[in-house]
Amino acid sequence: MAFGRYGSIKTLFNGGAIVIAIVVVLIAARTVPARGAETRARDMVVLAFGDSLTAGYGLAAAESFPVRLEVMLRSKGHAVRVINAGVSGDTTAGGLARIDWLLVEKPDLVILELGANDGLRGVNPAWTKMNLDRIYKRIIATGARVLLTGMRASPSMGVDYETAFNAIFPALASAWNVTFYPFFLEGVAVKPAFTLPDGLHPNAKGVGVIVEGVAPLVQNEYRLWKNSN
Repeated sequence: MAFGRYGSIKTLFNGGAIVIAIVVVLIAARTVPARGAETRARDMVVLAFGDSLTAGYGLAAAESFPVRLEVMLRSKGHAVRVINAGVSGDTTAGGLARIDWLLVEKPDLVILELGANDGLRGVNPAWTKMNLDRIYKRIIATGARVLLTGMRASPSMGVDYETAFNAIFPALASAWNVTFYPFFLEGVAVKPAFTLPDGLHPNAKGVGVIVEGVAPLVQNEYRLWKNSN
């Protein structure tokens, strides 16, 4: 009888040991990350914020600047997601009105491409500059970085207006100390081979030229972002 009790106690102990071992294994399994999870980084989110030049006016979605930029960056091994936040006809005032709800995307970098329609409409350069500065402050308040792209006024607006307008972008880039691409349409403007029949918007080839120019700056921003994460 005594042996039987001992045997019962031994059996319970062994069973308890098994249960404890199982619990330990289960806990360990839950705390060990899946293969590669510990090194898997999230994509850098880039918000391409602009007007029709960003939106891809007159082009298939796959030919738009944001899509082409993302494709190029990913082809170089960069984990980047580019969001198309371009709206045809948008002005700096319109951009200021919609920037807050776009920032819910929590971008790491915002490519700020606005001002072309201000220039075409003859908006006071001081207002354009003020709107851009307000947009910038909204962006950096979230911790995102800014890549500013410049624009140029048409000579048809007159020398005084052209001079004042063109000076907006380098002045802001210097004041903000941000990455700056001086002219978004560099190598594209007034070149029929790279523009749509309207002579204003880039065609697919033109977008390719723009991407080639802007991509190196975004790559540098990606390296900075990656090193800080």
